[in-house]
Amino acid sequence: MKSMEKESIKELKDRLLELAHLEATLGFLGWDEQVMMPERATAFRAQTNAYLAGLHHEKFLELNKDGLLDKLSSSFNTLSKDEKVIVRETLRDYSRVKNIPTSLVEKISQISTEGYTVWMHAREKNDFTIFEPILERLVDLKIEEANYISFKKSPYDALLDQFEPGMTIDELTVLFEKLKKFLVLFIKKTKSSKTKIEPLLGEFDLNSQQNFSHFLAKKIGFDFESGRLDTSTHPFTSGINPKDVRITTRYNKNDLMQSIMSTIHETGHALYEQGLPAKKFGTPLGQSLSFGIHESQSMFWEKRIGTSVAFWKYFYPELENHFKQSLSNVSLDQFYKSINVVIPSLIRTDADEATYCLHIILRFELERDLIEQKIRVKDLKKLWNRKMKEYLDIDVPDDVRGILQDVHWSSGSFGYFPSYALGNLYSAQFYATARKEISNFDQLVSKGDFASIHAWLQKNIFSMGKRYTPTELVKRITGQKLNPQFFFDYLEEKYKAIYKYQ
Repeated sequence: MKSMEKESIKELKDRLLELAHLEATLGFLGWDEQVMMPERATAFRAQTNAYLAGLHHEKFLELNKDGLLDKLSSSFNTLSKDEKVIVRETLRDYSRVKNIPTSLVEKISQISTEGYTVWMHAREKNDFTIFEPILERLVDLKIEEANYISFKKSPYDALLDQFEPGMTIDELTVLFEKLKKFLVLFIKKTKSSKTKIEPLLGEFDLNSQQNFSHFLAKKIGFDFESGRLDTSTHPFTSGINPKDVRITTRYNKNDLMQSIMSTIHETGHALYEQGLPAKKFGTPLGQSLSFGIHESQSMFWEKRIGTSVAFWKYFYPELENHFKQSLSNVSLDQFYKSINVVIPSLIRTDADEATYCLHIILRFELERDLIEQKIRVKDLKKLWNRKMKEYLDIDVPDDVRGILQDVHWSSGSFGYFPSYALGNLYSAQFYATARKEISNFDQLVSKGDFASIHAWLQKNIFSMGKRYTPTELVKRITGQKLNPQFFFDYLEEKYKAIYKYQ
């Protein structure tokens, strides 16, 4: 490579590192906002976030202020494989946002910060109308943003691409219709079964839940010297950098599995963040591939491993020690079946793995129609309740357990929800492949030995950064493109054994 090209690559890496430090700052402030920030700080924090978001946007546009990206693009074929990834992904991101005005970026950031506080107030009052005005503003701003981004068919595609590169509404619609059709029939099978399973009920000490959550996260592999576990209204993971990863969970004295499953879920995200190549921080080679692939990691641990009998063979004795009185008459078999009961529920994050994707499809359909201006914010509550009845046969009793349950729209994260369903499908495909390639997979899990699984994930996913597209990565690991049949087969094999249906 010519010395000029080497200098150009170094300059690009330096500029990307500066951007990464700004992103880390915004990530830390986002964590603080949901975990520790005092309520009266909202207005000033919104201004700070807006300033930093605007600064980040301007710095990003300055990547090509002297034609740096153009020069590297023209000499692309002479670059090394790693350098090609860095330039390719940076050009992709640059092309996506180069026409968006800084003033719009600042406004979205400010309204999103305010939106979270308003959403919290609306939840406290159990009143969606409190949230409606600011949600309308966010929808309008995101539509405006989408119009500055190139898209072929729908403005929703422009927003979706931010979370799952290359994915389109057309592909999702076909995939989700197939998924919906299977799940509706599958749920009917479990519902008609003569085997009746009861969910886990009781009262579970909150301090003991916190202690077990910390034990669980650490045993699965979360590095507490490079992260921390806190409490928030909506569990989340903030990957500030590979050596500073924050996760949160939530606790309910009457629902033990809420904290356990949230903790496992967020630990799955955290393992991905902590497993990214620290030496490549700031470049696409040190970044997670997509939100769908990220969700595959949380679902891999929470649903595929965390609800397996092998997992609880190891962890249930410890759980009994933490909750001796509440679990004194509950056998491992009863516990295993209770955490795998298929019962349509109001809350997405508490949904079983069979009904979960229907919650996502509902949200996808609503936000897609919002961005395409086929419906208005004022229509959301009625449509939400109607779809909950149609897809899950559930009547929504109030706004907190209905339209106000998710935090995503308060931050303007339209296009995020499909990642959850995609992650579910990716995880089933990864899980099936890992079980074939790792000898004695279930036996290792039943002993609490996750080293081989960590190594497999590190080699195949974490270390890859953005080297491949999601489609390429899935095919590289599993031998074929995303195929929902892996998920269907997983559900059928597992739940036929539990529910004894034909």
